[in-house]
Amino acid sequence: MSRVHDMGGRYGDGPIDPSEDDLPFARDWHRAALGLTLATGALGAWSIDASRRARESLPAADYNRLGYYEKWIAALADLLVERGLATRDDLVTVDLPQEPLSPRALRAEAVAGALSRGSPSLREGPAPRFADGARVRTRLPARNMWVPGGHTRLPDYAAGHAGRIVACRGCHVLPDTNAHFLGERPEPLYTVAFDAEALWGVAERPGDEVMLDLWESYLEPEP
Repeated sequence: MSRVHDMGGRYGDGPIDPSEDDLPFARDWHRAALGLTLATGALGAWSIDASRRARESLPAADYNRLGYYEKWIAALADLLVERGLATRDDLVTVDLPQEPLSPRALRAEAVAGALSRGSPSLREGPAPRFADGARVRTRLPARNMWVPGGHTRLPDYAAGHAGRIVACRGCHVLPDTNAHFLGERPEPLYTVAFDAEALWGVAERPGDEVMLDLWESYLEPEP
């Protein structure tokens, strides 16, 4: 069964409406949604991978009807409860008692630096198994079945397909485990080239390729 958020190559979802794409924040409350997400993330109770997992774990009916920042807020509410930082009653209470700020509170003057740093994932780890130019095949199914919930950065449309290693990007945090608080488990990350026609059945031009950054455990040697 495909994941509701994994929409690449999927038919039947209707047209994309680009009307609001030219605005950083189409609604004033979108700014607040971003600010709240940054402020709670600074508490260190979860990683960016856990945030992504929370968004893709929203019920399918909610995921399909909610807007971009609505998904952020819904997933953030789930994470706050999951990590014990709030209760469901807290989330629907208008006047909560004032609590002291956490020592990790994100101050206004630190926001620009936090945004520019992002979430670096480069780590020390094992030597790469594959050399540039090696032929590989991605795992099928896309999800790592031994991880609860199946979070992965391997899209369904590329699962089970053969590709070519273009470059090794060093060792990076494995999102499949990090999203579920099972450890960072860094492993080599590769850029892999796939024939576009093999993925989609048709390509805009002969020889077009799709490049994906994929972790080593997603790959097997292609005979």
